[in-house]
Amino acid sequence: MKAARAPGSLVAMLLAATAVLCLLGMAVGSLGWEPLWGQAGEGAAAVLWDIRVPRTLGAWLAGALLGLAGAIAQGLFRNPLADPYLLGSATGAALGAAILLVVIGVSPIAASGWAARVGLTGAAFAGAVVAVLVTLGLAKGVLHTLRLLLAGVIVGMVFGALSALVMFWVPDIMRAMQAFLLGTTSYLGWTSVILLAAVFAATLATAIAWSRALDALSLGETTAASLGVALMPARVVLVGAMALATGAAVAEVGLIAFIGLVAPHVVRALVKPTHRWLLPLAALTGGVLLLAADVLARWLLAPQELPVGVLTAVLGGGYLLWLMHRRPL
Repeated sequence: MKAARAPGSLVAMLLAATAVLCLLGMAVGSLGWEPLWGQAGEGAAAVLWDIRVPRTLGAWLAGALLGLAGAIAQGLFRNPLADPYLLGSATGAALGAAILLVVIGVSPIAASGWAARVGLTGAAFAGAVVAVLVTLGLAKGVLHTLRLLLAGVIVGMVFGALSALVMFWVPDIMRAMQAFLLGTTSYLGWTSVILLAAVFAATLATAIAWSRALDALSLGETTAASLGVALMPARVVLVGAMALATGAAVAEVGLIAFIGLVAPHVVRALVKPTHRWLLPLAALTGGVLLLAADVLARWLLAPQELPVGVLTAVLGGGYLLWLMHRRPL
């Protein structure tokens, strides 16, 4: 692919793609292509503003959080294969949310109030932090790439099995939780949008504030320390930002594969930015990718709807296979 002249031009392209996809998202309904703007009646306005608009905005924000989390993980662990899935944080977040849903006795679709959504985000954040800490403990740090990836895969499998076990204990919420674990934007409302926007603003600002530390860490821990980077505070803050971004996204849309892995790779294929540019660009790219997948999932088999997590897994896996074929290891 031909590199863009500057990061600013890529920002303009991604914002334009976001605008087009937002219009498409608001035009695709349960029966496929159903544009409602300009139609009279309270019913059409309610469907548009209470269902389609928050779902569209929420899908973009969740994708942006996953793209941001992937960029943080790859910079922090100096590993281009690091992402919320491969480090176990996504499945840890899902386990935390599943446990809370069992404790409070509701399904994800019923957890629509502020207390429930904030509680889900907090539980998912705690689960993501625990998963990352377990992964780092098994890998004995971040220096051994292969050990880190293997530890992440193991933690992901174990936490995924525990999530399935939690669902098995409470059969009443198994169907709703199954959709949640496959990845869906169906539960998004204005409460979710406001919560995702707040988390996105906080995590993006935090990550950019520590972007120089990520640049220094890319040169190695010894070099970063010699440049004056406080390694322990940097790790704590950045792991916290990554876990919060992952936890919020998983709590609202479930498990969405490959967005956090692919988004930073797409940015690096187009430009060669420092982390001050890479972080927001990866977030924009993640938002575009998930929103495009969501629109496609709603339209492809209408009136049936594909789980968007399944679609991103297929498309993301195909992209990585193409990348491996193009650049064999």
